[in-house]
Order: sequence, then C-alpha cells, then structure tokens
Amino acid sequence: MPARTYSAQIVGLKGHIITVEVDLFGGFHTFSVVGLPDKAVEESRDRISSAIKSTGFKSPKSRGQQKIVVSLSPADLKKEGALFDLPMALGYLLATDDIRFSSEKKLFVGELSLAGELRSLKGALLIAQLAKEKGFAELYLPKQNAEEAAHIDGIKIFGAETLLEVIAHLNTKPIHDENPIPRLSMRPQQKTPFVHTPSKEPISFADIRGQEMAKRGLEIAAAGGHNIAFYGPPGTGKTLLARAFVSILPPLSFGEALEVTGIHSVVGKLDGILATEPPFRSPHHTSSYVSVIGGGTFPKPGEVTLAHRGVLFLDEFPEFDRRVVESLRQPLEEGRVSISRSKGSEIFPAEFMLIAALNPCPCGYRGDKTKECVCSPSLLQKYQRKISGPIIDRIDMWIPVTRIEHEKLSEKSSGGESTEAIKDRVLQARKAQEERYVGNERNIFQNSRMNVRDLEQYVALSDSVKETLNQAAKKLDLSARAYHRIIKLARTIADLERSADIEQKHILEALQYRPKAILS
Repeated sequence: MPARTYSAQIVGLKGHIITVEVDLFGGFHTFSVVGLPDKAVEESRDRISSAIKSTGFKSPKSRGQQKIVVSLSPADLKKEGALFDLPMALGYLLATDDIRFSSEKKLFVGELSLAGELRSLKGALLIAQLAKEKGFAELYLPKQNAEEAAHIDGIKIFGAETLLEVIAHLNTKPIHDENPIPRLSMRPQQKTPFVHTPSKEPISFADIRGQEMAKRGLEIAAAGGHNIAFYGPPGTGKTLLARAFVSILPPLSFGEALEVTGIHSVVGKLDGILATEPPFRSPHHTSSYVSVIGGGTFPKPGEVTLAHRGVLFLDEFPEFDRRVVESLRQPLEEGRVSISRSKGSEIFPAEFMLIAALNPCPCGYRGDKTKECVCSPSLLQKYQRKISGPIIDRIDMWIPVTRIEHEKLSEKSSGGESTEAIKDRVLQARKAQEERYVGNERNIFQNSRMNVRDLEQYVALSDSVKETLNQAAKKLDLSARAYHRIIKLARTIADLERSADIEQKHILEALQYRPKAILS
C-alpha cells in the first residue's frame, strides 16, 4: 500500500488539504511528482534526497533500481511552493519502512534545506485554522512559525528545526544498530497571550499645528469607519494628518487580529507574531493595478486587502492609474474585491477606511493665496477627469487643508487636544455602534457599513431633520448614494456627542463635508 501523509496549501486566502501518497516500484530509477506541481514542487526531489541523506538515511538515489511516484491530490489543484517537502520526505521514509508512525490526524508543512533543516513558510496561521476546521489533532511545521500558528486553539502545534527532530518524535519502529534513530518527544508550542502592541512611533495630534477641521474629520472617520479626502496645496500637512490617523483608531479585537494576521502572513508581509493594531497601507502612486487591487495569473491579494480592518492611504490620489482608481468602487461599496482570471477566481476581503490626499491641480497652487497657478486649461481639464463622479460620491468627507502661517509654525506646541482624548471619544462612539447593531444579520459593526435597509431599521429622523436634509439634497443635487451617506455620517457625529437621535446640527455638519469645488 502507498504511504500516505497530509499537508495543506493556501490558494488566495482559502486553504486546501493536500493528500501526499508515495509508492515504490521496481525498474529504472526515477522520481516523479504528479498532481499539477509547479517548478518549486518538482525541484523538491533533489531537496528531499539530500535532506534524507543528511538525516542519516539512504538517499532515494542510492537505493539502486527503484521507481518513486509521489502523488499530490486533489490532482486538479495547482500545487505551488516548497511547503510539501516535509510530508513528501516522511512519506518516502514510510514507504521504504525506514520509519513507522500513524499519519492520521497529523498535518505536515515545511520546506527542507539540503541539510534537512526546516525553513519558515508563509500563511502558518491560515494553515493552522484549516487544520483545526478539518479535524486534525496535530500540526508539524518549522519552529519559526510555531508561535504564530499557536494562536489557534483546539490543535497541538509542534515546531521543529530539522527533519530528524520530526522523525525522532514520531517514529515507533524499534531501534536497531543499523537504524539508530533517537527517541525524542517534542512539546507542543504554548499559546501566546493576546497582548495589544501599540504603534512604534505614533504621531500625536497635539503636535499638528492648526488644521482643526481636518482633525475633526479624522475623528469622525475613525468613529464610524468613513472614507475621507484631503485637498490643498503641497506641504500643508495632508500626509502628516493621514499618518497620525492610526493613533486614534481602536486596537483590533482578537478575531480581527487573527483575520489581519492571516492575510499578512500568507503574502509574507507579517511584521511580528500577531497584528494587534489596524494596518496602515500607503502604496506609491506608480503602483500597478495588480499590486493595489490584487490579481495575477493565480489571484493574490493586493493593497486593498492588506488594508483590511485598517487604513488605505492614497497620496497624490489623481496620479494613480485611472484603472486603479475606478477599481476602488467595489471595495468601497461592498468591503470586498472579486478577482476573476482564466486560472481561477477569488473574493478577497477589503473593508478599509480610505484616506485620499490630492492637490487641487497639477502644479498644486490653484486657489492658493500666496502662489499663482500655472496650469493650462487643457492640463487642468485632464487632471479633473482623473477622478470620476462615482468615486467622489463614495468618499464621505472632502476637507480642505490650507496653509498655516509661518509664525504659528515656529511657536511652541500650544498643548492642543491630545491623541488620548480624541481616541477616548472614538472608542465610546464605536461602543455605541456595537450595542446598536448587536445580533444583526449582516454582522455590521460600524455606521459606514449600513445599507438602505439598515438605515430604515436603525436610524429614525424627525420631520424637521428630514426637511432640512431633503432641502439640502435638492439644492446640492445629491445622488441617492450621497443622500444615504449623509445620514450615516450624521449618525456618527451624533454618536460622538452621545446623542440618541440625529439632530439638525448633525445633518448640517455632515453636509459641509460634501465635495464642493475640488476638481471642478
């Protein structure tokens, strides 16, 4: 009977169990891997042969006339990467009866060096989640990834440094002089306590001179999960404000932290063992469509997914490729992005807060009081067309960031409102929303995620407030989407003031953040 072990692979953000079967036949020596392997999987033959030899066993190449067939199933799923090295090596040793153990309920992943050492891999957390969901009791993987995987309860995580260490722990074959395999019992990795790790160098709001309207906008955005855009001349602090934003965001819950960590781990962008703070992603404006939105021959997550549960900051917003900007429509509206290719399709999560920063024109000085705009009408018209109405409509707040007087810049900090005070208000507003939406069918937890039906269920407007909103909507010629976004924004403003009802002043403040003469 063929020897059988089990492994796993992450495709997109979805895990698949891979069954590894190894069988031996007489005949000329060959070592073949079947089941749609990529180049890295095919090359595992040489890595495995050398690792087995370095571990003290006979190499497949030194056993004479022997045909080796390794089958990776399901056969119609493309196998990528070197993480099948460990289960293939163990499967071969089981097939030759060099070792004996029961592989049931055990999952193995890891790349082998020529010396038999296990190298770190991507996506350890998602693999551990998959192993638990599929009923596996034990997961064996490189020691470097054990602490990350150990955040998943209900499964034993064993981190190993070498192939020999795994064999010594599992092998049940009696020890003989010609087969001196040591006995070793590895201890499961201890679960790491969930501790919030604050940002390394947070920017304090108290250190930002002026820009009170922009700070207020960021507070509202953080409280309700709203999108925001800053526009104004170069050097007025748009980027600084965006980077200070993360300091007032609530830390991730344990469930959110696992979700974010899994995403960043699978693409090799994990900073630390567990992501506890909302991610802040800031791709350059020359970034390609695939790098921002996601995609590729075999779809992989982009920046919008890496910003999930956090912030996507797009500086020089109109300078991004138009295809990139227009592709933001789906994630901004639905909180996800769907990628379809001939080799497969994936749906990636993308619930993020967008912060866009832009100059009012290519030279940056249109409407500035100190410098004259030098843009030609044709250049200005081309710049205006870079951001479409539907994208402008999906951004809740458009806030001007004006120049600060030089005298004010040279003054000592006046001790403006601290980051902690703003964050406290954001936290209480978020708590009010959690209590409001508890048990809802769509699992929404922020005002910005309400749809029309949710607005009818959770938001009641008085007749006077409705009249104010309707009059403004007619005057400003608001679209249906903008109309509903005004209500959601007003609900967040009311939450910040601990108001049970939306009042007229909340509607009026929300209205003043609608785009005026930004790019028109």
